[in-house]
Amino acid sequence: MFNIEDYNYNLPEELIAQTPASSRDRSLLLVVERFQKSFSDHYFFDLPGLLEPGDLLVVNNTRVIPAKLFGRKESGGKIEILVLEHPHSDAPRANTRWCLLKSSKRPKKGSRLFFECNVLGIVEDLGDNGFIQITFQGMSSVDSLLKNKGCMPLPAYIKRDGRAGHSRMDRERYQTVFSCKGGAVAAPTAGLHFTKELIEKLNQAGVSLVELTLNVGHGTFQPVRVKDIRNHKLGEETYIIDQDTADAINSTKKEGKRVIAVGTTVVRALETVMGEKGKIAPNRGKTDLLITPGFRFKVVDGLITNFHLPKSSLLFLVSAFAGLELIRKAYHRAIGKRYRFYSYGDAMLII
Repeated sequence: MFNIEDYNYNLPEELIAQTPASSRDRSLLLVVERFQKSFSDHYFFDLPGLLEPGDLLVVNNTRVIPAKLFGRKESGGKIEILVLEHPHSDAPRANTRWCLLKSSKRPKKGSRLFFECNVLGIVEDLGDNGFIQITFQGMSSVDSLLKNKGCMPLPAYIKRDGRAGHSRMDRERYQTVFSCKGGAVAAPTAGLHFTKELIEKLNQAGVSLVELTLNVGHGTFQPVRVKDIRNHKLGEETYIIDQDTADAINSTKKEGKRVIAVGTTVVRALETVMGEKGKIAPNRGKTDLLITPGFRFKVVDGLITNFHLPKSSLLFLVSAFAGLELIRKAYHRAIGKRYRFYSYGDAMLII
């Protein structure tokens, strides 16, 4: 269960969702019963009838920054960067950011990069695996440039003509309806299926919803390059859990009701805090928690999640929660029934 090949599977390319469902809650929902080891097929809008009064949903309210920029080198060669750091504008050296670079040839330290709105980039440092530190200069700040010209950082498996992620559809649908805390470079995709109307129906069914923030970082794009998955390293991601959310979770656990995480990011934030404090308390920090089979879950009783890439740390987490064999069967069923996979794809409820 710790060999990376245990988390490989074959997915027909046509099942990789290129666009979201016609309506957020019209996506399919595969329900996985852990103890009965059974499956059933639904739509996401069926969720209020699939949960129980007293259940508590915890969602991630992070907001994806349109962090992808296109530019050129002094030689004229095209470049594409993903801005990874998003400090407050009054922070020291706020215009110097680490980025991920995509280019035919890597620029040298000290060379200049040219972007729209007459923004100039100076290469300050070069890291491994495409990392590059850039100081942005010009009449417009880098944050203004991202707001006006940045593209949504869609995963590479979502194909677009031209400036990927620049369309109005992607700018709207690659955000959750509760997104408000900017800082992520990828969407917490399990939350993409919720609508305001569905949240109202959940409340009417006695299901509550609270929020936390975990800013999804560039580590979500990094492939696993180790044979033993326990040796994989995740980058740190910032999380915030406020008093109301902590109180709601502790009250739910005390009453013997279920805490259901909406997404793997929520799982990692909650299990990190419980691990440090022994209970959920208001907290702000960073987590690099890697969850693999054998992990003892202390907070989460249920999980809503999308279908994840083969050999990914997200698949390790889901397998740790439901069991590797059960997840293999669930994915096999989903492929057979033509569920749509990955960020814009369908969802799974594990209870």
